Amino acid sequence: MEELLQFINKSKSMYHAVSNIKEILSEHGYQELKEQEEFHLVLGGKYFVTRNDSTIAAFELPEGQIHGFHIIAAHSDSPTFKVKENPEMKSEGYIRLNTEKYGGMIMNSWLDRPLSVAGRIALKENGKIITKLVDVDRDLLVIPSVAIHMNRDANSGMNYDASVDTVPLFAETPWSDGNHAQNICGKSTTEQPSFIGEVAKSAGVQADEILGHDLFLYVRQEGRVIGANSEYILSPKLDDLQCAFAAVQAMVNSKPENYINITTIFDNEEVGSGTRQGADSTFFDDLLTRIMESLGKNKSWLIQMIVDSFMISADNAHAVHPNHPEHADSNNRPYMNRGIVLKYHGGQKYTTDAYSAAVIKDLCGRAGVPYQVFTNKSNKIGGSTLGNISQAHVSIASADIGLPQLAMHSAVETGGVRDTEYAVKMFEEFYRE
Repeated sequence: MEELLQFINKSKSMYHAVSNIKEILSEHGYQELKEQEEFHLVLGGKYFVTRNDSTIAAFELPEGQIHGFHIIAAHSDSPTFKVKENPEMKSEGYIRLNTEKYGGMIMNSWLDRPLSVAGRIALKENGKIITKLVDVDRDLLVIPSVAIHMNRDANSGMNYDASVDTVPLFAETPWSDGNHAQNICGKSTTEQPSFIGEVAKSAGVQADEILGHDLFLYVRQEGRVIGANSEYILSPKLDDLQCAFAAVQAMVNSKPENYINITTIFDNEEVGSGTRQGADSTFFDDLLTRIMESLGKNKSWLIQMIVDSFMISADNAHAVHPNHPEHADSNNRPYMNRGIVLKYHGGQKYTTDAYSAAVIKDLCGRAGVPYQVFTNKSNKIGGSTLGNISQAHVSIASADIGLPQLAMHSAVETGGVRDTEYAVKMFEEFYRE
């Protein structure tokens, strides 16, 4: 559990999550490949490739005959606020940051918390545009609530306007009375704070070197274990770094026999996956094609392999809420710490069918882990997943699973301590098969 929390605490953005996964893979002997270079693969080899710094695929080839692919897909991004270009907004003696929603978050969960910014910057080095990770690793921002005295309806339901209600406070504007008063940090309040300056300082570059940025807010609260019996996790980004972590751990702990094991962590799931690094891109199809070509095979071989392949689409699931159990289906009601959640949907928002469900149930049985079932209440609409989006590009038998949690898409979410271990065990069984 401590490893999961450390992984999430280090993964301040999707770029940091992928960087941390690269580090884990490299420590276990995986070789990095570049999309712009030719692949030279050998049987028994272990490799990974990234796209746009925020999507990664790791794969290991068996040493013997290949029967197909065993794939687990999860995602690296979580709902947050993205910093816009020219972000500083000055008014009423304050400097605020111009931000916009990224994904469908629970907006009031971001209020009155210490926040900061992480992501990547782009700059020119030796005549070439490069990207660099950045984390302003200190309590920098806050999104303040309106006092109850000024908004008596605050507890009666609030319609949040992202251009007004969730704009983060960065600094005060310089004083202009000529007194050169000192603020609590000992700096003259006539000095002009600079957001890009803060980012540049954290990245170890000059502000005028930054040519572009992808920066996101994150909550400064680190994950922890809570509960009377230490049975729950309270952490940002459980959706979906909990599944991503479990998949990577299973990958490095397993050795394939006759299937090519693949772990793919996609970006941009929270905003529809329609990017060049999302599940609705060519990334996964490109990867399988390049594996095929490097092994000296043809398209017919790849089609045959895909027919005998299987994908686990791993994205967290809704546990029954203790205060609002009425939101759960009457019969299919998952609970934290009670095992893998197998997700079904009549409209095929989830890819699970009779065959793929049987595969997952059999895997759980052989791994010795419990499973449970989730279906949306019939009057509620669920979102699409990595499984059904990627199916449009590579049609592989697939099941959607997740780990049960509360407060999905909150700035801080709650999950079960035992469920990560259940996922790792089941994924290892899948990769060993």
